[in-house]
Amino acid sequence: MRLLTEPDVAGPRPDGTTRVLVQRFTASFEYPVVFTHGVFSPRNPALADTLCRREPERRHRLFAVIDDGVARAWPGLAAEIEAYARAHSKRLVLAAEPLLVPGGEAAKNDPDGVARLQAGFHAVGLDRHSFVLIVGGGAVLDMAGYAAATTHRGLRTVRVPTTVLGQNDSGVGVKNGVNAFGSKNLFGTFSPPFAVFNDRRFLETLSPRDRAEGMAEAVKIALIRDRSFFEWLEAQAPRLRAFEADAVDALIRRCAELHLQHIATSGDPFESGSARPLDFGHWAAHKLETLTAHALRHGEAVAIGMALDSRYSVEAGLLEASALDRICAVLEALGLPLWHEALLRPGPDGRREVLRGLEEFREHLGGELTLTLLRAIGQGIEVGDVSEDAFERALEWLRSRARPPRA
Repeated sequence: MRLLTEPDVAGPRPDGTTRVLVQRFTASFEYPVVFTHGVFSPRNPALADTLCRREPERRHRLFAVIDDGVARAWPGLAAEIEAYARAHSKRLVLAAEPLLVPGGEAAKNDPDGVARLQAGFHAVGLDRHSFVLIVGGGAVLDMAGYAAATTHRGLRTVRVPTTVLGQNDSGVGVKNGVNAFGSKNLFGTFSPPFAVFNDRRFLETLSPRDRAEGMAEAVKIALIRDRSFFEWLEAQAPRLRAFEADAVDALIRRCAELHLQHIATSGDPFESGSARPLDFGHWAAHKLETLTAHALRHGEAVAIGMALDSRYSVEAGLLEASALDRICAVLEALGLPLWHEALLRPGPDGRREVLRGLEEFREHLGGELTLTLLRAIGQGIEVGDVSEDAFERALEWLRSRARPPRA
């Protein structure tokens, strides 16, 4: 059979040929990531200026969604947003009072949460030129972003991440989603935000545990992309552990830059291929979050997953053992765990439950398993063929390191 691409006739022809029309176009995406302090201070024009940058003569409608955990830490936050809209009333108007939603992973596990938000968007008549302003941790950004992306085929979203993890990684990216059927991020879309605002003020109320877990993604991007950043993390670990402002600001900016750079230059911003370099350590992390019923924070699970995959890289002959020692040391210096007893949990067949995460990750990737491992610090490598026996040895090494034999 001959294949023709002439655009005059479609469908089968008597001579057995088929004509095909090929549609091809590109779409350009652009969004600013703004680093500021006091984003909702009436004297700070950054939010109003950024929202009005495409249509400066228009009065824009906002619907604010606030993580209830953030609202408890900042009791006057909703009133601040309302005051900001009044101060900039020539350019902005709130479509309704700010809406509080449950924070944490519960936001992504609630099957009705997205529907309630969509109903709220519809009730106040939001359209595709309206803005959904999302203030909260990564889970709320994911859930509310998914609700916005699936309303009118995409409402404009403005993210205000309030955690280290949100400001340096998830909040500046193009993904959103919710959990379903026991699987992490089973439902979701790729939908770039209209803008992101990183306001360091929101980090001031974080617990030491939440501060530390957000730094895991900085270690991740350094390990696969930037050796000099990893060396900076090593040198600055005591100051980062103490949460000194200038060190934390530098970590967040550099981490965000590297994530944005990857999205823009990888050639696969919407992850249509099988390789996911930014998911280094994540296949085990996602499974650990489920196995621990999210008692482990995401960043904590990623730290354990990175330690596991780094040790596997040694087992596979890819990475020097001395590099593994440095990786474990910097994770621990930042206050991150390298072990959890859930790693030992057996399934009905005796196989460790965490290793089932490999199959779940393969499904997440589209059917072909590709893991990012390490050839060196700052140099990731994509591997498609992995050995469960080597992962078993890596798990045993992690266990012996966490629980050394008594003298």
